[in-house]
Amino acid sequence: MSDLLLVADDEWVSNDVAAAVTDPGTRLETIDEPEDAAEVVADRRFDAVIVDMQVKNMGGMAIIRLLKDAMSGGKAEVTPIILLLDRQADTFLARRAGADRFLIKPFTSQDLRAALSSLQTAAS
Repeated sequence: MSDLLLVADDEWVSNDVAAAVTDPGTRLETIDEPEDAAEVVADRRFDAVIVDMQVKNMGGMAIIRLLKDAMSGGKAEVTPIILLLDRQADTFLARRAGADRFLIKPFTSQDLRAALSSLQTAAS
């Protein structure tokens, strides 16, 4: 079973991610309050966190920093992060933020599943 957390407030992003990962062995939890991401990850173990580039008033880089701070401080288990980018030029930001993988929107279900699979392969 795979447990995934999605941090996004756009309905189409949530729908696209849900459609890509829907299978009997996957659970997807979605939150739309970026400030809550670190607390949610600290309270429950996830196999990956998927973060949209902009969620309400917080950018994806800031959300990743919150998550990484919680993980490095021992408040949360180290969890790989996928950042959903708005454009190709944002790849620099994804790398700088410390995202483990990134996808440029719009992405296909196959793209997201491949990114998640590569995270599982890297963890093995």
